[in-house]
Amino acid sequence: MSTQSRHPARAALRTGFQAALAFALLWPVIVQAAGLPGWSWVAVSVAAAGGIARVMAVPQVEVFLQRFVPWLSAEPKPPTG
Repeated sequence: MSTQSRHPARAALRTGFQAALAFALLWPVIVQAAGLPGWSWVAVSVAAAGGIARVMAVPQVEVFLQRFVPWLSAEPKPPTG
């Protein structure tokens, strides 16, 4: 079982933190260029990234990813034998 599947809340928090750092540098420019209302879009984006990470940390989703989208899975597919 992957670390993300064993600790899904931590995986979501890590992803949210990473997204916050990445967006913090770019969002002022994006928000101004698009004419969006202030920093509320940053919070929405970070929450969405954390939510997506949380869903991807569900063990059943990890099994699906390993089988159908292995390049997105947290760990390689276990060998069958």
